Amino acid sequence: MAATDGRRDLGFSEAVMAKIVDPQALREAVGAFPRGNRVVMCHGTFDLVHPGHLRHLAFAKSKGSTLVVSITTDEHVTKADMRPYVPEELRALNLAALELVDYVVIDKDPDPISLIRDLQPDIFVKGYEYGGTLPPKTATEKEAVESFGGRMLFSPGDFVLSSSNVIENDPPRIGLEKLLTLMQVEGITFADLYASVEGLDRLAVTIVGDIIVDSITTASIIGGYRKTPTPSVRVDGHQRFVGGAGIVAKHVAAAGARVELIATIGDDDLGRFATDDLAAAGVECRIQVVPDRPTTHKNAVVADGYRMLRIDTVENKTIDDDVLQEMMGALASSASDAVVFSDFRHGIFNRATIPAFLSAVPHGVFTVADSQVASRWGNILDFAGCDMITPNEEEVRFALGDQDSVIRPLGSALYDLAKCKILMLKVGARGMLTFRAPLLEVDRRSFFTVDALARDNITDPVGSGDALLAYATLTQVATGNEAIASIIGSIAAGLECEFEGNVPVTPDLVATRLRELETASDFK
Repeated sequence: MAATDGRRDLGFSEAVMAKIVDPQALREAVGAFPRGNRVVMCHGTFDLVHPGHLRHLAFAKSKGSTLVVSITTDEHVTKADMRPYVPEELRALNLAALELVDYVVIDKDPDPISLIRDLQPDIFVKGYEYGGTLPPKTATEKEAVESFGGRMLFSPGDFVLSSSNVIENDPPRIGLEKLLTLMQVEGITFADLYASVEGLDRLAVTIVGDIIVDSITTASIIGGYRKTPTPSVRVDGHQRFVGGAGIVAKHVAAAGARVELIATIGDDDLGRFATDDLAAAGVECRIQVVPDRPTTHKNAVVADGYRMLRIDTVENKTIDDDVLQEMMGALASSASDAVVFSDFRHGIFNRATIPAFLSAVPHGVFTVADSQVASRWGNILDFAGCDMITPNEEEVRFALGDQDSVIRPLGSALYDLAKCKILMLKVGARGMLTFRAPLLEVDRRSFFTVDALARDNITDPVGSGDALLAYATLTQVATGNEAIASIIGSIAAGLECEFEGNVPVTPDLVATRLRELETASDFK
């Protein structure tokens, strides 16, 4: 693949890219209605260009001299969850690469009515499925076309195929193509990505949150009781890892940054294990020992490769006021570039304490909140006003009380309510969506997607969000670039999936994965 101005050009020629125009340039190119040569227009999402689309476009082209295809911008696609599957820039390129298409325009409006009225195509072609009794939106389009003397036609219905069916049944793996498109649109090079994880030792981060000791007890099933459905297992091994806010701190330390952790532990062996492990990893511990609270412990029993049971030792009651005041004092005296609130709802954070912690953050420090509430209730909106939040889909739906809507509009709604600058919405194996304030003067989009950048050898996805949180925070502070932070965070999350248990991700591992992606991109 060639490079243009240091950016990946996705292999499309200049002639193809020149077909993608804005509405004003398109009007100048085709001239005013009526014309000597017919202009035919089609409109749609065109998420995946398939044979049904090709038949539709070929029919449209046969009705005139110039074929214009307009596509719905990502912001206004709400037909299914995590759609469109292909971002608008790549959808436009895919259509522009077709010989029969003369112009492509990305329509920023929710429907094509304004574009129809401005462009005034001679013919507007819809798919066969929209004929007969016209749906309300199609009727409005027909009215707009006929208002200046144009006509609406419907393509033949002898071949109908749905992009949604293809995507839902067997989604193509185009994560790299989508990554390269994002990089091109945002003006990011692989050199920028490499540079973002270099020199992180200049940064300092303070983390406030719940320390968890995660254990994995491996076992083999050797039988069961006859009277109850209780399996009998033989213990084969036992491993302990520092988790929760502790592993976030270890990821930050592994990246080379200075990190201090403000937390609590119990006066027990697990607490001593956690402090020793954290100190060995280079984490500056400002941890209070609270005798009447056990160190939070989550022990997963894995029998013959299956997670059979998890045994939790927790005390979820709110920390005492004297403990809260000590933690607030430690936070107020910190000298860091960023403060991360790592919330698992095991006593440190609730609606009463969160405002107190937020008020203790030194002025001008970048604030991040992550509320992982798999076994507890917690609302990420309690951290409204933080600069960045990183919820997952379940937490977004809980915060908004909405189980049914597609996720992208919910992310936009949460972004507005949270009053944050950046929202990184984690959607598991599907990757993440990042929301931010648009910049109209440079036409910067208000959200974008990054596919999961994990390799195929996924061992344990638990803890991937902690790696994303650490590296996204560091690279956002280092670069001020939400796209770079999202890409590096996604790479770190994918790397963490390759380890059993909580293992810190290092910049060397991130750089190696970047080299793999860069090498793969040269063959696209």
